[in-house]
Amino acid sequence: MTQSVIARRTAGGVSYEVDTAKDRLDIGLIHHFLSRCSHWALRIPRETLERAIAHSLCFGLYADGRQIGFARVVSDEATYAYLSDVFVVAEHRNSGLGQFLIEGVLAHEPLQGLRLWQLVTRDAASLYRRCGFTDLAPCRTYLHRFDPDAYAAAEQDAAD
Repeated sequence: MTQSVIARRTAGGVSYEVDTAKDRLDIGLIHHFLSRCSHWALRIPRETLERAIAHSLCFGLYADGRQIGFARVVSDEATYAYLSDVFVVAEHRNSGLGQFLIEGVLAHEPLQGLRLWQLVTRDAASLYRRCGFTDLAPCRTYLHRFDPDAYAAAEQDAAD
């Protein structure tokens, strides 16, 4: 069995861990944060989130065993990774734990040697820059296909 705790640190008498064990994730906490507190996944249905978690590499951030953060990576584990859904709950922010979480993700053995990591952020660019991310090169164009009503359609289907 592979060790699921990939990073540990202690600060102020609190033990922090980054862990890849999906059975340890607090899906209720993750869903609450993403569906109600995030700007990027607002109103995400729990079923959609559970499917995303099932098909991604997931990283829980824990303080004395209680989940306080999360990150998700979509990757082929050979060439590319997309970092998504990163958060630390409000009461644990501004103490370096976001950087600790990202550094744990980046150090995860199956993700070593990738040619390209990507992410999109509205307000945390300085955190990601501290972890080695940079702006797109001037000769690159970031494109996307976005359906702002995707979660509303899922909610309507569930209501029917």
